[in-house]
Amino acid sequence: MARILLAEDDFAVRDFTYRALLMDGHDVIVAHEGQEALRCLTVPGETMDLLLSDIRMPVIDGVTLAKIAYKNYPKLPILLMTGYAADERDGYVPSVVGVLQKPFTLEGVQSAVRAALGRPHMKEMKGFKAFKTA
Repeated sequence: MARILLAEDDFAVRDFTYRALLMDGHDVIVAHEGQEALRCLTVPGETMDLLLSDIRMPVIDGVTLAKIAYKNYPKLPILLMTGYAADERDGYVPSVVGVLQKPFTLEGVQSAVRAALGRPHMKEMKGFKAFKTA
């Protein structure tokens, strides 16, 4: 189905999400933190259909990763994950299509990814404000 870059520093969440996406037929590339995810994005000849990233990670956090990804790959949809409250989000990243709140179920992550893959970027959606990230 889709080629997804999964950036998550927590092993249990990363493994659970990876398996959920594989079960849904996706090709999943795994990065353990943001800097590794950036390296995955820049591999010549490799293209991703979605970036699924935790917001809080060491080295490069998910918000910084989203901003860099948007700057270099503005058509790449980004779905963020967080276990923190939505009210601590700050800054606009137009290619972020949503945030998946942790903890989530297998069906929850699969459904969120399906929706993210089919959803236009926030800047392309009428009636939506640009998404605020953490």
